[in-house]
Amino acid sequence: MIRVRGHEGERIAVLGLGRSGLSAAKALRAGGALPLCWDDGASGRAAAEAEGLDLLDPTAPGALEGVAAMIVSPGIPHLYPAPHPAVLAALKSGVPLDNDIGLFFRSWAEEGWESFDLPPKVIAVTGSNGKSTTSALIAHILREAGRDVQLAGNIGVGVLDCAPAVNGSIAVLELSSYQTDLARALTPDIAVFINLSPDHLDRHGGMGGYFAAKRRLFAEGGPDRAVVGVDEAEGLYLAGQLAEGPGDDRVIRISAAGKLDGPGWTVHARKGFLSERRKSRQVSSADLRELPGLPGAHNHQNVCAAWAAVRSLGLSPSVIKGALATFTGLPHRSQPVGEAGGIRFVNDSKATNVDAASRALQAFDKVRWICGGLMKEGGLDLLHPHLDRVAKAYVIGREAEAFALALGPGVTSEVCTTMAQAVARAAEEAEPGETVLLAPAAASFDQYDNFEKRGEDFASEVARALAG
Repeated sequence: MIRVRGHEGERIAVLGLGRSGLSAAKALRAGGALPLCWDDGASGRAAAEAEGLDLLDPTAPGALEGVAAMIVSPGIPHLYPAPHPAVLAALKSGVPLDNDIGLFFRSWAEEGWESFDLPPKVIAVTGSNGKSTTSALIAHILREAGRDVQLAGNIGVGVLDCAPAVNGSIAVLELSSYQTDLARALTPDIAVFINLSPDHLDRHGGMGGYFAAKRRLFAEGGPDRAVVGVDEAEGLYLAGQLAEGPGDDRVIRISAAGKLDGPGWTVHARKGFLSERRKSRQVSSADLRELPGLPGAHNHQNVCAAWAAVRSLGLSPSVIKGALATFTGLPHRSQPVGEAGGIRFVNDSKATNVDAASRALQAFDKVRWICGGLMKEGGLDLLHPHLDRVAKAYVIGREAEAFALALGPGVTSEVCTTMAQAVARAAEEAEPGETVLLAPAAASFDQYDNFEKRGEDFASEVARALAG
């Protein structure tokens, strides 16, 4: 655990007692603060009491008197669509807001830092799609290279549950827009922006607010190195803002959509081949076509981001290539879960938005597509250019009929509603060479607690179908 610094002897409100909130409360206490905890759910409050933590309802009259700050968990809105009542009480009382990410960056450098031969580093990864895979891949490459690595944030452990920094250690953090939006300190050594597509728009008041939340990772502290995906206008704009000129190699531009050239430092992937270029010359390359844990162009974008991040730490191409070959991928992200009779079954339950689902579809030639759930803002129009790969869609979820209609007349679809029926029908109709792909393009909460449960149900039904 990292002891939070800068709040010694202060009363600190902690709102939301899930993984990050409870971790923050304990780390505050370890650093000498007095955390005062609250959660709207009785189970969260009970968990805090079981840890010996004090409870305080921030909305009670006078509750925030003498409180120095409020630490807000990522799932709690602080501005859009409306501030949580406890957040609003803090704002009206002039109590500053922060989160566990801000506490981490203020506390990561403990005593003895100046005595290290090799200063510890923080690599922070954000973007709309591929954050988890990119973060896990960076950590995997570094471990294969013999480095001391911790993976935290939206993946692995909570950031304050990391062990304190030691000589040469590296923390790889996956950070969502919910986390970057509120953190009062954001000072990674290397910051990675993979891509941007519409998501969480209600929470950020639209695309501008969503991009602004991501941009804070680069603007607040100024990383030593910025890895920026430039396949969307926002990435191009961000790279242009950060660079002092075309040859500024503090900004590494990455792309999976086309060749990058020029005097700066770039990494791009085309037709399954990665090319790293500096000063308009190729300095290294890699064949990505047969990597079992990283299929498709969307994963090649993740590889470009990871390659750039670890190259900026001085790792050699040969070490990186060896590590890429042993990376097995993550559950629920282009995860193979079965194969029989020339038919593959792939779990991409993490494809909870349209952009992620379109990237998943592009990774395979002919697809029996299991999709549906709670549709997000913006509809399904962005999927239409990639639906020629779909032999048939099998639609699940409470909104299955509306989802099937939104796919348009060009797609043969069947309303299945349940995962069991969708897998059974897809397995029955699939032909050799086809892929049965779960890539829902929607949230899971109409039928499941989270996307992991949805992916596990898919894998279970695939196992049942193959056994039968």
